[in-house]
Amino acid sequence: MSVADERIERLERQVEKLLARVEAQAAEIAVLKAENAALKTENAELKRRLGQNSSNSNKPPSSDSPADRDERQDKKLGSGRAPGGQPGHKGKTRTLLPASKVTNTTECFPETCRRCNKDLAPTPDASPIRHQVFEIPKDVLVDEFRLHTVTCSCGATTCAALPPGTPAGLFGPRLLALIAVLTGSMHVSRRKVQLLLSDLYGIDVSLGCISESEEVVSEAVADAVDEALVHALAARVKHVDATTWYQSGMYRSLWVLATKAVTVFHVAANGTQQALQSWLSQVRGILVTDRGSQFGFWAMERRQICLAHLLRKFASYATRSGRAGQLGNQLLLWTGIVFDHWHQVRDGTLSRAKFRTRIAPVRAFIERLLEEGAGLSGIGGSCRDILAHREALWTFIDELGVEPTNNHAERELRGFVMWRKLTFGSRSVRGTRFAANIKSVVSTCRKQGRPLFDYLTSAIQAALRNRRTPSLLVAA
Repeated sequence: MSVADERIERLERQVEKLLARVEAQAAEIAVLKAENAALKTENAELKRRLGQNSSNSNKPPSSDSPADRDERQDKKLGSGRAPGGQPGHKGKTRTLLPASKVTNTTECFPETCRRCNKDLAPTPDASPIRHQVFEIPKDVLVDEFRLHTVTCSCGATTCAALPPGTPAGLFGPRLLALIAVLTGSMHVSRRKVQLLLSDLYGIDVSLGCISESEEVVSEAVADAVDEALVHALAARVKHVDATTWYQSGMYRSLWVLATKAVTVFHVAANGTQQALQSWLSQVRGILVTDRGSQFGFWAMERRQICLAHLLRKFASYATRSGRAGQLGNQLLLWTGIVFDHWHQVRDGTLSRAKFRTRIAPVRAFIERLLEEGAGLSGIGGSCRDILAHREALWTFIDELGVEPTNNHAERELRGFVMWRKLTFGSRSVRGTRFAANIKSVVSTCRKQGRPLFDYLTSAIQAALRNRRTPSLLVAA
């Protein structure tokens, strides 16, 4: 073999090695590109999740970061108006109590003339300036019942019984009502209630006694809460929502059923459809909810899906790149138009007939965008689920009294959520039952403008006398 042939053979072997190396590197590059694409997708998803807050997801406002809260506050102050009452608003002044409710009256007369300093006779004024001072009593009222034992001529001894309506425990109806208001409405801890009773009235009680008092109140209002539930189930429009509750550290599902007249809470072992259906035993009227699968037993045409939830979902779409983000922005725009028109209907500046005419093309645009989104990666599943609830998206257009949002139920839950954050839930079934019953009474009384303390007192008095529990229904 000549020198030239040897050189050619050697070069061919080198070329083969280089080609093999190039093929291996090409395969490695392909793998690295795939990994890079996956990492980019993962990074984008993590950034999207990191940017989630209460305005673009189902997270509560309490989970927002300080920066998100500052941004939200800036938007509230964006009008440039100072906090507080605005010029032209209707002022509020304290109304004086009538003379029949005044405990003591002191007539005050000027002693001397403000000009010449002469003595003045105490002459009554037909319209004196009235100044009222409120004060709480210094001492608590204590009623003592002495139960005497008498021996009969037959030799038997008989002990007297407490008069009808007398509490078997330590506290009377008003004090029981006060404890329930402090713990169940004002969210004061039982230990602080214990300190307050000791400091203000010199009543030394144990924490167990306060817990037992809550049970007394809970049982006293139980029938009224059950009656309110029956009324709510029969209502034409009702709002339902849920959150988490804890019982002895275990997860429970806290449900709220709210109508114009009443609000009823219920704590279930879980949030399944079976548990919810056993509570909402009467399937009647229009149900305003989110898109939870638990509500599948309610006919879709008799539901209204909360559009505020969808607005936050569309805001999350808008944070994505590409067509999904563009589609999210478009959905935000058209949904905002829906709310603008609805606010005009609610304010009485737009008739419902014109509202239906204006909303028809907007509805078509939104559904068309959702149909397009159903085929996009990342938002397809969500869009398909929304379209599956298509019949329940627009019930508020034709049904009077139906709101496009579930804000009613969410507002009712807010106080309960605050209580849960302070107390970490309840420690027993008895505590859970008190929480649901007292919050049902608190929310219903506030909704109706009824004095909570007075209602609780009358309910406890009725229970002590074995009488019918005062109703929570307005017409009762």
